[in-house]
Amino acid sequence: MKELIGANKGVMVYFYSSFCAPCISLRPKVESMMDSDFPQMKLAFINAMIYPELSAEYGVFTSPSLLVYFEGKETLRESKYVSVEALQQKMNRYYEMVFEI
Repeated sequence: MKELIGANKGVMVYFYSSFCAPCISLRPKVESMMDSDFPQMKLAFINAMIYPELSAEYGVFTSPSLLVYFEGKETLRESKYVSVEALQQKMNRYYEMVFEI
């Protein structure tokens, strides 16, 4: 994960649980948003049940949790009840600065 974050200008890491209904319903919305609005960013999915040590290392204790990194630094963190519209608006400003759009 550190390599992914360090090697890319923008990364979203989506922590989820296999038995989490909000995780399942939110995932396609996030994928669609990333494809249409943030095509230069990388999107990674991490199952917190399979990789609990990774979740703990990044301070993720609830699902879903979305961590957004720009230029190697955690810029945004959203958990539980995530508004895709609000997240998109927050990310847009950073995205435009980092990718000079």
